[in-house]
Amino acid sequence: MSVSTSPPAAPAPADPANPDYPRGLIPPTRRGRSKNMIGDIIVELGFARRETVEEAVRQSREQGRTTGQMLIESGAVRPDQLARALAERFGVDFIDLSLYEVDMGAVSLVDGDICKRYQAIPVGFMPDGNLLVATSDPTNVLTVDEISMITGKRVHPAVAAAEDILALIGRLNRLGDAVEIEEVQDDDDALVLPEMAESEAPVVKLVHQIIAEAVQRGASDIHCDPEAGDMKVFFRIDGVLTQAATVAKAMAPGLISRIKIMASLDIAEKRKPQDGRLALGLDGRRVDVRVVTLPLVKGEGVVMRILDAGATIRTLETLGMQDLERERFETAISKPYGAVLVTGPTGSGKSTTLYGALSVVNDGERSIITIEDPVESQVAGVKQMQVANKAGLTFAHGLRAMLRADPDVIMVGEIRDRETAEIAIQAALTGHLVLSTLHTRDAPSAITRLLDMGVEPFMVAAAIDCVVAQRLARMLCDQCKKPATLPEATIARHGLEGATLFEPAGCIRCSNSGYRGRVGLYEVMPVTETIRAQLLAGASVDEIAATAEAEGMRRMRDDGVHKVALGLTTLAEVGRVTAGF
Repeated sequence: MSVSTSPPAAPAPADPANPDYPRGLIPPTRRGRSKNMIGDIIVELGFARRETVEEAVRQSREQGRTTGQMLIESGAVRPDQLARALAERFGVDFIDLSLYEVDMGAVSLVDGDICKRYQAIPVGFMPDGNLLVATSDPTNVLTVDEISMITGKRVHPAVAAAEDILALIGRLNRLGDAVEIEEVQDDDDALVLPEMAESEAPVVKLVHQIIAEAVQRGASDIHCDPEAGDMKVFFRIDGVLTQAATVAKAMAPGLISRIKIMASLDIAEKRKPQDGRLALGLDGRRVDVRVVTLPLVKGEGVVMRILDAGATIRTLETLGMQDLERERFETAISKPYGAVLVTGPTGSGKSTTLYGALSVVNDGERSIITIEDPVESQVAGVKQMQVANKAGLTFAHGLRAMLRADPDVIMVGEIRDRETAEIAIQAALTGHLVLSTLHTRDAPSAITRLLDMGVEPFMVAAAIDCVVAQRLARMLCDQCKKPATLPEATIARHGLEGATLFEPAGCIRCSNSGYRGRVGLYEVMPVTETIRAQLLAGASVDEIAATAEAEGMRRMRDDGVHKVALGLTTLAEVGRVTAGF
């Protein structure tokens, strides 16, 4: 069973008549206990035929067992259907745990052993703040009272299949137990975690579950944001923040402190930002996490950037470049010297593209050295350095050292200042292939950005061979995307006549978002002799862009529209990530 950790408010409602109800939570047709027997309700719901139920009733009387047990054993109904019928009989909600998106913060409020004993588990919060508890026995008021007393919250019970409850408890336990803290060496100080007090165990387990779930769902960042009441936890998945958990106000300080301890930060310092890192072992692979604390008005917040060292490096063929763009990019990185730049905002996949380029040039015959902040993936056959500002190892300092180490290919994680830019340009001019990134709006702007940094125009013109600009658009989920109908004027404006267009629907595989994974939108600008001449003549960005388009450069938005026509994404998503183009 797949379970995510998004909040109940985010998914589409289960019933248009109940817009406050999240997906997977189904209200009964009427509140209060029904006079009908469970067999009658199963027939009314269409789960089994009348004669099948009557036979199960007869057998249950003979064997001293319940009608529901007989129906399940015979295969006439599924456990979730029986749970739905129970909910209907007692006039309470039914919860389908295969669809409902579980809130880790709610789960952490009750110990797993208690949940097993009662076959009940908190899974989220209702819009009125009441604690939503999945239970297999709606008649057991002791369960409701016990959980209410433990959590200090009013309980909103919902019936779920006992098998689903036990499977959820087991899965969440495995998530927490799968995490192993690894030693991190930072500035000659090794991370040593203090002994965990018994009272801290729920907080520690919650931290492990949140990180493990984030990694499992492919999140790039975890945001722990303090609020006036409870703390909210968000995952950034496919570039979009999704609420993942609600941490009780009383538990929030402990959660922040535990993360700070794991990242070897000062837990007593709450007035200024801190940054650190930690390493986790998760299902046999190493996951590095960069941690930043923020002293916010409503309390201390934490942002964790997940760097999965075990992630597979993607090849250029899998990035989403079309044939022409990939051919131009590969031509540039196949040259023995010169500079190739990848531009875009933070989180646009620049590093992924650079690693894809490394996979092409890493042929075992060339010396490749990188300096990165941070090293996101370890590549066999490549000498990689990590920026360490505290130790004086900056991009510029590391780049100078690299040039004395006989490299053929140099990768600089980011050109941030004039010094780094000038050293990188000089390296490209003196027989090295230089790969790096810039933060610019589009490909033509990268040229003027270097000029603004103070690099001489003739050096830029001579050194830069190609610039790639990119964004990442969410891909439609293949399992649930559905045909879309757009206005004819919109279709004509984007040249999509004859294309089959799709829109997001939402299913369990995509956490009900309708999107799963991301695809790159690119514009690749080779720096031709014409563009070099324009650069030396002081041409504007618009003039350079016009020349590049005339020479065959496809703009990023146009690349996005092409991928809409292929059924990979939507016009709305392309517009979101290319706003301003």
